[in-house]
This record gives sequence, C-alpha cells and structure tokens, in this order.
Amino acid sequence: MTQPAVTATSPNKFKIGLTFKAAAGFDAEWITPTVYGENADEVASNAVDLMKSLADKGVIDLAALAAKKVRETHQPSGGKGGTSAPKTFSGGKVQTQQGAPDGDSCPHGRTLREGQGKNGPWAAMFCNAPKGSACDPLWRQKDGSFS
Repeated sequence: MTQPAVTATSPNKFKIGLTFKAAAGFDAEWITPTVYGENADEVASNAVDLMKSLADKGVIDLAALAAKKVRETHQPSGGKGGTSAPKTFSGGKVQTQQGAPDGDSCPHGRTLREGQGKNGPWAAMFCNAPKGSACDPLWRQKDGSFS
C-alpha cells in the first residue's frame, strides 16, 4: 500500500524565498528554495543552514550539471528557447537584442547597445555574460554589419 504524498506546510509567521542563479541571464539555472521560521532570527538562521547544506551536499553543483545535460540533449519544441539570447535590463529598461552574426562564437547571447561618443554615433553587440568572462564586443561597421 502506498502512502499519500506529504505536503510541506508551515504555521510559521516568517518565511523567506531564496534564489540562487548560476549567471546573470534569464536562461541560467535557478534554485529557489523557501525557508520558514517562527521569528525573524529563526528564519535567518534556517536560511544560513540551508545555504551551507546546499553547497556542502553538492546540490548547487548537481543542479548546474543537470541543467547543462538538459541543454545538451534536449531541443526545445516550437523553435523557442535554447539558442535565443536572454533578456537583459539596464536602467530599468529591457535592452534591445538582436541576433548575432552567423559564425559568432559567443554562447551567452548578445545585447545591442548604441550611443553617442566624441567621434560620433556608435553601436556594438555586447556579450551577456558577467564581467570578466564576457566575449569581445562586436562593433558596427560602416556597412551596418557587426564584427
């Protein structure tokens, strides 16, 4: 005989939702646990215990490996997701994104940014990866292409 599923409920007054993201883009894997406590100190202590356990038990690493495996083996249906560049925000606005040129080796997706400099207008497609691991920008050429 099978036991009915047990659902976690809590009469506790306090709770905190945590989000652990592997990267800045919306396509990065997330772990989103919720921690409860009877008072603020207890919920904070429980959050610290949970974060330490997630790291110590390898949950964070395992989630990253599982997400990588899904990306390598699963093709999204309907042509959406997977290869599209994630949305990015700057200054409270969604940044315009355009597809990178064919042959671009950037795996992170790119965001078009334009501006006015001392030498006139400029445009470039910047990598969406965090600083320090970002690919080189592609600058708009006179013919309108990016390289």
